[in-house]
Amino acid sequence: MLTPPRTVVRREGGIYAMERALRRRGFRYVAGADEAGRGACAGPLVAAAAVLPEGRRGEIDGLADSKLLTPAARERVYAEVVERALAHAVVIIPAAEVDLRGLHACNLLALRRALASLSVAPEYVLTDGFGVDGLGVPGLAVWKGDQVAACVAAASVLAKVTRDRIMVELDSQYPGYGFAEHKGYITAEHTAALERQGPCPEHRFSYVNVATVSGRIDHPPRVRRPARLGGIESMARSGQPGSTVGVALGERPRPSAPVGEDVAMEGGVG
Repeated sequence: MLTPPRTVVRREGGIYAMERALRRRGFRYVAGADEAGRGACAGPLVAAAAVLPEGRRGEIDGLADSKLLTPAARERVYAEVVERALAHAVVIIPAAEVDLRGLHACNLLALRRALASLSVAPEYVLTDGFGVDGLGVPGLAVWKGDQVAACVAAASVLAKVTRDRIMVELDSQYPGYGFAEHKGYITAEHTAALERQGPCPEHRFSYVNVATVSGRIDHPPRVRRPARLGGIESMARSGQPGSTVGVALGERPRPSAPVGEDVAMEGGVG
């Protein structure tokens, strides 16, 4: 059986070039997926997926990696993605579940849930940095995917804005940590607050810095976590309204997929 020729996408083609190339190969619905909050030691892990329409309606002014946008620009792009996307979905994994299952397992679970929740079934999936298996459709992990693929950038913005809004709400529930400013990431101010106040129920007790200040670093995560107060919805489905890195105990950072300046895509199942 002959192997189909590879499609080479050159970065000078812009953020929409990858999806255009895939559509030329017959993949009409290309979904992007990304997460926010992987490196935070407090708050939920949030994953999102999006399918953008073809043509000009799918071209959103200012769309880029959410980390490169100002908060105001993210909010504007978020509204545009929600309005224009053929389908979008957001999944929220609470801090307690991150402790129970482990960070990387929750990351994959959240991305799978977000993609499975899309009202339009994707025919090809692009993810940021590392692959997600078990999707049943072809896929590609793209290095810095939120900077080179529009649908991944759209998912990045959905996840980041959703998580930031949650952290602002948590700031009022658990004052003194500065969640509204640093969003649960490990800053000098957050570290000082942890040492002064100790962790709250929204901290990730499987993270070294949180476990250390709790004084129970040698205990398993299920024992360390206090009773959880309140709750956060585990999933926001499509169509509904809606630093430094802390390392989880027992986990090692996963390397990004080594993709060069140009990306070669094939039709294998991921």
